[in-house]
Amino acid sequence: MSPRISVAGKVAVVTGGASGIGAATAAALAAKGAHVVILDRADSTQAADALPHANGNRHLGLRADVTDSASLESAVAAVIDEYGCIDIVVANAGVAEAGTVAVTPIDALARTVEVNLIGVIRTVHATLLHVIDQRGHILLVSSAAALKNVPGGSAYAASKAGVEWFGGSLRLEVAHKGVSVGVAHPAWIRTPMYAAQDRIDAVREGIQRLPWPFNVVTDVDDCAAAFVAGIENRSRKIYVPAALAAVDKVRGVFTGRLWDIAVGLRASSTVPALEREVSALRATEPA
Repeated sequence: MSPRISVAGKVAVVTGGASGIGAATAAALAAKGAHVVILDRADSTQAADALPHANGNRHLGLRADVTDSASLESAVAAVIDEYGCIDIVVANAGVAEAGTVAVTPIDALARTVEVNLIGVIRTVHATLLHVIDQRGHILLVSSAAALKNVPGGSAYAASKAGVEWFGGSLRLEVAHKGVSVGVAHPAWIRTPMYAAQDRIDAVREGIQRLPWPFNVVTDVDDCAAAFVAGIENRSRKIYVPAALAAVDKVRGVFTGRLWDIAVGLRASSTVPALEREVSALRATEPA
């Protein structure tokens, strides 16, 4: 097993780091003395400037799109020019959209997979050799959605399950090179993404009906603290809330036939309600 990491003085790259879980994780790493590089499609200069400083660390905000390898490679080259190395990568950038396959445009479904899964693969590919040089750590952000089957998030669950299995194989490919790979499974985290989902009545009610701990909503700073602790310990898995670790051991219960029956009893009413509400909201959006 690789030795524990002190993040102080390490160069940490966080994708999707201008908001949400990424921003909170970037801040938590910075507070511990890491040099943090925020990669985001949005202008991340202000987000980087706002990061805390400790032990003389310095931060950088760069534009990069995880769906564009050339964009990522350009950003990575800028990181190497500035710092000379990359020790830690947090592949966090992601999107989510409520709705069933029947009422969600195919481009939106495909984009969810392109950002959440293919974007993680592109991020790892662009940074991996540098992380190998440092015998560093890669954290891939999956989701509690990978541990269960529920209607209303098919492409999202598929993308996050793909992240988990990609991470599992990657871990075995690079362990002998001194690199550790962690996969995070957060449930509901108080972020702008969660707020967008929570404003949909059918989604909010669906969250409330989920069994514990799938229905737990965690503050974003607590999630970030768990991520950083997982990085420091080179943890194989990170669960937010921690009770999801027990769920993972019996995930067959939440993906099996009896679960299908239990969820299916409500689906005949909850799915149409979700489809009506999502369709109505989409009709009000500008073209």
